[in-house]
Amino acid sequence: MRRRWVFGGALALLACAGAGAVGWEQAGSGHPLTAPSSGTSADGYPGLPHTSVQISPGGCGAGWDRPQPGLQVFDLHNTGVAPEDAYVEDPATGRVLGEIEGLAGGAVRPMLVRLGAGSYAFQCLPQDTDAVTGPTVRVPGGAGGSGGAGSGSAGGGGPAVVPVTQQDLIPPTLAYQKWVGAQLPGLVSAVDVLRAAVGRGDSAAARAAWLPAHLDYERLGAAYGTFGDLDGSISGTTKGLPGGTSDPGFTGFHRLEFGLWHGESAASLGPVADRLAADVRTLQSRWAAARMNPKDLGLRAHEIVENTIQFELTGRTDYGSGSGLATAQANLQGTAEALDLLRPLLRTRMPELPQIDAALAATTREVAGLGGVPVSGLTLGQQEALNAAFGDLVTRLAPVAAVCDVRRTS
Repeated sequence: MRRRWVFGGALALLACAGAGAVGWEQAGSGHPLTAPSSGTSADGYPGLPHTSVQISPGGCGAGWDRPQPGLQVFDLHNTGVAPEDAYVEDPATGRVLGEIEGLAGGAVRPMLVRLGAGSYAFQCLPQDTDAVTGPTVRVPGGAGGSGGAGSGSAGGGGPAVVPVTQQDLIPPTLAYQKWVGAQLPGLVSAVDVLRAAVGRGDSAAARAAWLPAHLDYERLGAAYGTFGDLDGSISGTTKGLPGGTSDPGFTGFHRLEFGLWHGESAASLGPVADRLAADVRTLQSRWAAARMNPKDLGLRAHEIVENTIQFELTGRTDYGSGSGLATAQANLQGTAEALDLLRPLLRTRMPELPQIDAALAATTREVAGLGGVPVSGLTLGQQEALNAAFGDLVTRLAPVAAVCDVRRTS
């Protein structure tokens, strides 16, 4: 974990994880939560039918008077003044097929969605005002209603997902906080072993103790945002530090790593080890009063893997130990923990969950099969296989964050 998580690649495809998403389905996509960015205009969908639909408390869904099945674009027009969110949903089950967030007053934005035979309605959610559901519209077509449980299709339409509420996310979040609390004593003990080796000037023992302690911390990836400034102090890098590895702001695990693998005496690193030990104890003492944002758990399941690709697999956070693959394995374990706690929510919302589990297991095996080789020592074939496994996993995990994004339902 580090204070340098970035959002690129697969995460940019999320349709609902941030404000301004235009819709839930993209032609050819396998899940409703992958879609174009919020800047997409109506001209970006040549050849698709367009329907202008009013979004406002007094006219929610007005204009949808010629329903048709298939992939199509709703050009949503907020005729009010205040920003609004809007869903197109199955009113009987609450499953949502498309979403737009933060549509400004007077603005028009496209929503790309695939509808099958069934009944649908727009739900308009003005800021600081109760939600309004527009008239139910029957889309003609073959037999079948709005699909089965979870993310099933609606009579050949795009997948639909029951929105996750804040209340839904509280139990797994509390369970994760409890799990983290149970890991912290082991982290403190591992750092104490490291500190003792540094203190007695035993460089070999300190190098041997560094990795277990570091991995104990890396497994806690989904909680990093709740650690505050301690995360940077415990596992920060030289990024943004004008003095690089000699900068006073470079502390924690990576500062020790640099010193231990670049000829500094273990004794000279005593103050760094002392501070690290103090920081992890502070983290342990504060954790009981910490409160994770329930929205974080689903988001981190994807972010952990994405950042592993960007930093561990490129060697950008290797300060001499050559332990990038071991850190990647710890990050995968952290992802698995977050995913397991979210499983009760995901099981009915993501039929592709078994494929995600399979991808996670395959990636874990791929890393384990490489042993303790530094990333720089991998052959081209090994690098390609590793990148392919992680690329597949991060793509499959991307919708988890979107499915677990909290949405208004009233």
